[in-house]
Amino acid sequence: MKEQINGIQQLGVGVENVQEAWKWYRRHFSMDIRMFEEEATAELMLKHTDGQPRKRHAVLALNMQGGGGFEIWQHKEKKPETCPFEIHVGDLGINIGKIKTRDVQAAYHKFLDSGLNILTPVSKDPAGNDHFFLKDIYNNLWEIKNQKSVFRKKEKSVSGGVVGAIIGVKDMEQSLPVYRDLLQYDQVVYDETKVFEDLRGLPGGDKKFRRILLKHSGDDVQGAFGPFFGQSVIELIQAYDYDPRNIFEGRIWGDPGFIHLCFDINGMDAFRETTKSMGYPFTVDSARAMESFDMGEAAGSFAYIQAPEGTLIEFVETHKVPILKKIGWYIDLRKRGHRPLPNYILKLFRFMRVRDKKK
Repeated sequence: MKEQINGIQQLGVGVENVQEAWKWYRRHFSMDIRMFEEEATAELMLKHTDGQPRKRHAVLALNMQGGGGFEIWQHKEKKPETCPFEIHVGDLGINIGKIKTRDVQAAYHKFLDSGLNILTPVSKDPAGNDHFFLKDIYNNLWEIKNQKSVFRKKEKSVSGGVVGAIIGVKDMEQSLPVYRDLLQYDQVVYDETKVFEDLRGLPGGDKKFRRILLKHSGDDVQGAFGPFFGQSVIELIQAYDYDPRNIFEGRIWGDPGFIHLCFDINGMDAFRETTKSMGYPFTVDSARAMESFDMGEAAGSFAYIQAPEGTLIEFVETHKVPILKKIGWYIDLRKRGHRPLPNYILKLFRFMRVRDKKK
């Protein structure tokens, strides 16, 4: 099958307590659709786990307004090691998760009223788009970004799912080919170097940076979940006034923080050859170990590459996905090729919603 990138499936969020963190993200970010939840041993990630299999508990949670989900991930036998320093804008790796909202002002006031740690007022990014930044109780930074397109408009939440990430790089020209060429974010929305007013209020945000915002040039969404994931962007940021630190220096994949950015793809075999030819061979490749990797309630193949600045990028080719688990309805996607699932099927995800008891 020809290779194709369909969108951001999820942003990996390492935490110390998966159930506590997921409850917080349900309450404040409406990440309440449970696609899968599983306790297992990550046996194939040895390249990024100090050569040892690591037992973990993971949940893939979505928001019915669409966008990518959160893979909320906790080490079980190893004590999760938090970052020993405050992460500054431009530090190497995933700095900030981008979450979409169709009403920036409503989201700002809702989060403010909820007592969240709002770091900046609503302002314009270099493209003139409204946004603001906040820090969650786990010290992760989030950009709440205006994007009118949502999947299920009846949802009452003020924010949707993941629409991208801000990634700190050491050398822009070295990292850019991964995101522009390999991940096909081929259109430059802006490329500016200066002290940015909209970053003031973030840790280290008052310094000089080069920022490049990338998006896909085509408007079509592809793949089985394309209509749900929607369009996404990647923002690369390079610091000029200080030496950035590696966010995961001395720590391993799965420790607290943004652990990876995951893309839904078709054509894993073709993609394996493409990444290798571009100089970024898979560091993890489940398809070499087994035909289909079982994730409890879903199945597929996954692989990782590591970008020059250290960011782990995951690719997932989904084979089986639950639609209505109560009646045992699963869809085998290997027979569909690149065709999107009908919206009425994707909207059935709402029946996998986890509701918290009201106090």
